[in-house]
Amino acid sequence: MFGETISFGEGLIITALGMSVTFVALIALSFLLDLLRILFYKDPSKVPAQVTIVKEAEPQKVEAEENPEELVAVITAAIAASLQTTTHNIVVRNITRVRDVTPVWAKTSRVEQMNTRF
Repeated sequence: MFGETISFGEGLIITALGMSVTFVALIALSFLLDLLRILFYKDPSKVPAQVTIVKEAEPQKVEAEENPEELVAVITAAIAASLQTTTHNIVVRNITRVRDVTPVWAKTSRVEQMNTRF
């Protein structure tokens, strides 16, 4: 059994059989995925289309009238809420404003995604 050689014709038959089984499994998997898509996803035609026009805003300048103590308090409260702790456990030493360099199309896409999820 182990020392026998396989003829070229038998090798082709084994190869064709293996490829057939693989393609049948892939086709079955494709049909299964389509069935799951039909069962579990919403029909996009039923979801109301929302078009949001976003104009690129000019960079906002930091006003001299801002109260830095109030800003520190708000940021500290936000951090404490996200970490689920009290503000006494957090010390804010430095606040640096980071420039937003996200393109308009990316911002629009994020807004669309968030609007369609809820």
